[in-house]
Amino acid sequence: MQNTQEVRTMLEQIGEFRSESLTDFTLPENVAAFESALARVRGQFGQRHPVVIGGKEIYTETTFTSINPAHPDQVIGIFSKAGTELALQAIEAADAAFVTWGRTPATERAAIMLRAAALMRARKHEMSAWMVYEVGKNWVEADADTVEAIDFLEYYARQMLKLELVEVYQTRGECDTLHYIPLGVGAVIPPWNFPLAITVGMSSGAIVAGNAIILKPASDSPMIAWEYFKILREAGLPAGVCNYLTGSGAVAGETLVDHPKMRFIAFTGSKEVGLRIHERAAKPQSGQIWIKRTILEMGGKDAVVVDETADLDAAAKGIVMSAFGFQGQKCSAGSRAILVAEIYDLLIEKILEQARKILTIGDPEQREHYTGPVVSHNQYRTVLDYIEIGKREGCLLYGGKALERDGYFIESTIFADVAPDARIAQEEIFGPVLTIIKAKDWRHAIEIANGTEFGLTGAYYSTDPERLAYARREFNVGNLYFNRKCTGALVGIHPFGGFNMSGTDSKAGGPDYLLLFTQAKSIGEKV
Repeated sequence: MQNTQEVRTMLEQIGEFRSESLTDFTLPENVAAFESALARVRGQFGQRHPVVIGGKEIYTETTFTSINPAHPDQVIGIFSKAGTELALQAIEAADAAFVTWGRTPATERAAIMLRAAALMRARKHEMSAWMVYEVGKNWVEADADTVEAIDFLEYYARQMLKLELVEVYQTRGECDTLHYIPLGVGAVIPPWNFPLAITVGMSSGAIVAGNAIILKPASDSPMIAWEYFKILREAGLPAGVCNYLTGSGAVAGETLVDHPKMRFIAFTGSKEVGLRIHERAAKPQSGQIWIKRTILEMGGKDAVVVDETADLDAAAKGIVMSAFGFQGQKCSAGSRAILVAEIYDLLIEKILEQARKILTIGDPEQREHYTGPVVSHNQYRTVLDYIEIGKREGCLLYGGKALERDGYFIESTIFADVAPDARIAQEEIFGPVLTIIKAKDWRHAIEIANGTEFGLTGAYYSTDPERLAYARREFNVGNLYFNRKCTGALVGIHPFGGFNMSGTDSKAGGPDYLLLFTQAKSIGEKV
């Protein structure tokens, strides 16, 4: 617990949180700067990278490669493949570092996050360029990912300082306080689809709260996590507070989840893996003296609902952008469009018009391409299999096949006349596939929207105040948007996290997120 005045002084000095600006790519100087960053990043392809445990770089004999999904023969980087032994070493290193880090003043921890934000801001285009190459994001999507990462660092630094402001109460002859202390050692297991923003958000929240972590990036995006890890080191994060561990999720991941010294596991990814983590973490191990926390975000089957009072042109554009941003590889992607019967046919025509206008496809290295490849060969095969299922379950209106070219390119695909209980309307595809469903009326549309096991994001296009009020109560998602797309949550503005099988509603980027990485200690002193 730190001197309150020191905390207040730092808050006054750094000011209130303000969102980082997106890059305006209509300006020629910004286009030139991004092209220069792409060239610099290309010059770093193919290098070998270690795991880092307790500050020590370790190169393993067994390695794996990260590749460019637009050109699968292009090696982004070669990474060390950690197994059980290195995972155990990482836990011990984090446990040792926590002894000091957990007692480091909040102002010092916050200052490191702010320095990291400044370093990332200075390398903004390089961080985005890595995402263009490693996961196939277009320029705008990659830039937004980096902006969100910077926002997380800035926002959580301030939230930690606010959390440190202990209120003192004088009651019945007692001096009473409540303050928050870190949990201990945790595993942070981010996904590949927001390889910088979610990686930074999960890890920086845990770290600034005073915990020590093992960062286990997705095997499809270790390079971006490596660049972030280097920034943390440069910002002054002590050795062992963040340990960078690449390798098999099945081997290293289960070791991290099961170990008795682990206090929490923060995971973003598939429902199947998240539930397995939750189940394994719930089983106490020999020597374990706490209940492990799981902080889980596990995807969605998100819906955009449109009724007959809506602005149909705005709805059509919102549906296309919700469904196909980053090739539909967002947990928040609006993969279902639920349209009331009265405007069903007309809105479908408008959706197709927007698709033909917006959805250019090609190598995301070129700015003019909106749609790039899916992230991997496995993802490529999975999405194509779902498209075949969709051809049996609905009417194919647009796309529906792979491109005959280098890379994992699949056309943006739209199916109409799909039953609400069809597989493509119920199962998370995580690819460029939109399912259009007809509803009898607006109430029926919301009922269909709620008819999956997920509950992450949703959007409702309507100009009727009573219907919007009903949706506020009954549209059962963690993030609900009116008359706009269902993707694009902003840090500090749209706290993000879902209901039901979408996760533990952890609300990343919100005022209560750091509470997940702390425990409250109430102290009463007789005076």
